[in-house]
Amino acid sequence: MFKKILIANRGEIALRIQRACRELGVKAVMVYSEADREAKYIKLADESVCIGPAASAQSYLSMPAIIAAAEVTDAEAIHPGYGFLSENADFAERVEKSGFKFIGPTPESIRIMGDKVSAKQAMIRAGVPCVPGSEGALPDDPAIIKRTAKAVGYPVIIKAAGGGGGRGMRVVHTEAALIHAVQTTKAEAGAAFGNPAVYMEKFLQNPRHIEIQIMADQHKNAVWLGERDCSMQRRHQKVIEEAPAPGVPRKLIEKIGERCVAAVKKIGYRGAGTFEFLYENGEFYFIEMNTRVQVEHPVTEWITGVDIVKTQIMVAAGERLPFTQRQIEIKGHSIECRINAEDPYKFTPSPGRITTWHAPGGPGVRVDSHIYANYFVPPNYDSMIGKIIVHGDTREQALARMRTALAETVVEGINTNIALHRELMVDAKFVDGGTNIHYLEEWLSQRQR
Repeated sequence: MFKKILIANRGEIALRIQRACRELGVKAVMVYSEADREAKYIKLADESVCIGPAASAQSYLSMPAIIAAAEVTDAEAIHPGYGFLSENADFAERVEKSGFKFIGPTPESIRIMGDKVSAKQAMIRAGVPCVPGSEGALPDDPAIIKRTAKAVGYPVIIKAAGGGGGRGMRVVHTEAALIHAVQTTKAEAGAAFGNPAVYMEKFLQNPRHIEIQIMADQHKNAVWLGERDCSMQRRHQKVIEEAPAPGVPRKLIEKIGERCVAAVKKIGYRGAGTFEFLYENGEFYFIEMNTRVQVEHPVTEWITGVDIVKTQIMVAAGERLPFTQRQIEIKGHSIECRINAEDPYKFTPSPGRITTWHAPGGPGVRVDSHIYANYFVPPNYDSMIGKIIVHGDTREQALARMRTALAETVVEGINTNIALHRELMVDAKFVDGGTNIHYLEEWLSQRQR
């Protein structure tokens, strides 16, 4: 096991990784920007290093600054968390070449799965079902693009090969709008991701977003840790996640889980990863793989009893997975609400000083958050300030516990989206389970009329 790990992230995930290090008896080095000087996890760290000003580009996205911090503190490994450099293959490569262990997949795996075109081709070879679409990146020839769209069938969606986080995609309903949409998406992709390649997929009308969590070691062992339903989204950003997915037959889930395990073994994957699927009319369609720990990992931890972050660290240190597929049992139901510093209905960010903070508690309630009373939420980063996660023996009990937890939560001094979550937890269709990825946006538009 490592003696010292550098955590190259901020916010709640930095604190979550720090806790895993404590449990393993590993020292944690925290890096931070000037804006995060007063963060709780900095005060709790074994060591901390300021790596730059508030701007991400000069701090959390600065590869030289992070690697230099690892060098001066004698850290042995770097955990990237999620976001920032977590899925940057060049960063993973530089970490390894500098003599440190990257707590995540190999740079090669990140490259394959980070490019949506190569990821899709790898999954087709591994027998994982994919959304019908172009075989690779779209060419420049308009005639070929039109033929491809006709074969796939309208509506289609144009996606950036290097995109992510809901950016770099455009839905096209008619041939007249097709070429302009492709050219615009290519230009946006080149500017945003440094990769202008785009591909085409059939646009599914009312799918659900279901993902499979996997974990693999360097000794050719891999398991899948159940599924999560992440269909409650706004602008492709998840708002509520739960596990297991309500109303999906277990046999279908098991079949797709086994295919995901076969795929990771085939590509020689190591560490934590998530296969994201669209699910419609009893069929799963692969859309992408996230080669990092997910924001929503706690719901899986709760239904399986597996500490995903701790296992990531153990696997990176060369250890074998401490469990087999047979030992993975799904118990009960878990729901997570992302708590953001923003207006609950207009979604405008609300940075500022938190004057009052009261976290919920009680049976089956977990709060992952770095905030405290008098903490200043900086305007420079993502608006998420924490997550409330609950677990119950049944989905009904989990919903009841989440309603209670949200009622108990107090955040004053800034706006948060807690009021939105309170409404959604009593919404009839969400309570029934199985809403599609468009449901929340439709619900919001009706509410604002």
